Amino acid sequence: MDFDIEKIIEEIDFTKNSLCDCGNNIYLTNFEIEILNKYKINYQNCTSLKDIIFLIEDILNEDSTLDDLELISKSIAERDYYLNTNK
Repeated sequence: MDFDIEKIIEEIDFTKNSLCDCGNNIYLTNFEIEILNKYKINYQNCTSLKDIIFLIEDILNEDSTLDDLELISKSIAERDYYLNTNK
């Protein structure tokens, strides 16, 4: 197999997983923000990652087939655990 490394590198979105400060000490990746916007989840009015998870879970309770929303729910929950759990 021949791989065009230059083409592969051009197609990689390096900003997708960059963390953005959304205010209220909430940091989300560009990908998470994209998915939250897709489902019209108003993360800007949340005061914690737990609030965002709660909003996501409300939607997932209605439709459990939303794999992209499930994925970011897990990602945000993991970040919340590591940021807010005393070790």
